Amino acid sequence: MSFVEELRWRGMLQDIMPGTEDLLNKEKVSGYIGFDPTGDSLHVGHLTQIMTLIHFQNAGHKPVALVGGATGMIGDPSFKSAERNLLDEHTLNHNVNCLKNQLGKFLAFGEGENDAKMVNNYDWFKDFKFLDFIRDVGKLITVNYMMSKDSVKKRLEGENGLSFTEFSYQLIQGYDFYYLWKHHNCKVQMGGSDQWGNIVTGTEFIRRQDQGTAFAITTQLIKKADGQKFGKTESGAVWLDPKKTSPYKYYQFWLNTSDDDAKNWIKIFTLKSKEELDAIIAEHDAAPHTRAVQKALAKDITIRTHSEEAYGTAIKTSDFLFGNGTLEFLNGLDHEAILDVFEGIPQFNISKELLSSGINILDLLAVNTQVFPSKGEARKMLQGGGVSINREKATDIDQVINTSHLINDQYIIAQRGKKNYYLIIAE
Repeated sequence: MSFVEELRWRGMLQDIMPGTEDLLNKEKVSGYIGFDPTGDSLHVGHLTQIMTLIHFQNAGHKPVALVGGATGMIGDPSFKSAERNLLDEHTLNHNVNCLKNQLGKFLAFGEGENDAKMVNNYDWFKDFKFLDFIRDVGKLITVNYMMSKDSVKKRLEGENGLSFTEFSYQLIQGYDFYYLWKHHNCKVQMGGSDQWGNIVTGTEFIRRQDQGTAFAITTQLIKKADGQKFGKTESGAVWLDPKKTSPYKYYQFWLNTSDDDAKNWIKIFTLKSKEELDAIIAEHDAAPHTRAVQKALAKDITIRTHSEEAYGTAIKTSDFLFGNGTLEFLNGLDHEAILDVFEGIPQFNISKELLSSGINILDLLAVNTQVFPSKGEARKMLQGGGVSINREKATDIDQVINTSHLINDQYIIAQRGKKNYYLIIAE
């Protein structure tokens, strides 16, 4: 199956310039997508473009990932309501290196004909003088042409307007395409549908400057079935960096998608064949409560983004919090990961020195912490079998809890009833 056919059946294709599909079917082509380094991590909103590059490489073509060290200093105004804050060079360099490392987990980089390549547009813009730019680049694209783009029109009609800095972004991205076309034989630029205007400016620049021909493909912007923005949760963006969004939270994001969204997203965010997907969807439809599509989607993308081990930890965390999983998986987690597992769960700090002397369980639960509001309530639930310490039932009101009960030499997990957890941290 060709690259364009792959995008089409997966529901990813939005716009394609005439002649693009013929070009890709008759020869191996270099094509690129730009990533804006305004942060030190990509998020799930970038995954459509990452998957596009993966399909491009799998089809035998050469993917080029452009990290915009120069354009990141400006910020793309396309369909944004206001201007972004500009970043300093040190921050941008840090962000660029982080993005390079993340993209390396998805694409096969190297020097081979089909290997992915990473470029940074700061390398060709850092010595480009302003007067040279407006003479060599600015003269080729008219203001009328630039203002005809929908992304520019929307900003001009809005109350915040459009700065000259942002207005110049279209020229800079257009020159990027020209530079890669001339020096890296990049004949195709790809991106989200909001990038169509910027991409076409690049093909126009190539035509006017060197009478060359270049091509464009855009993918659909992903939305939820209910119209809400994809990739946003109550706590914010879902990041690919495990320090920003833990693998457990990442897994849960995909697992908790609606049936309609999961059936669409599993085509876009996995590499499973049509036959595999049909089988998974049929299994799901036969027993929707098993959530077969969500589980397959969450497993595939968690492993691809993080690792098999991270996926395993996410499953064990889910089993622990929502099922009958054991505490053993906590032994391999660092402090931040432990806090992620118990995010939103009440936490109490106690003195490890005090614990080393031993603390009566009633005092631990109602005096040193507030798992119970009073010792009387703690005693009543203990005697009724409703309390567990580290997943073991506790019924003896005279039991002494000490440092031997600590998990990872730091934590005690108290459980009140079946679903109420409390994290006690010894310091």
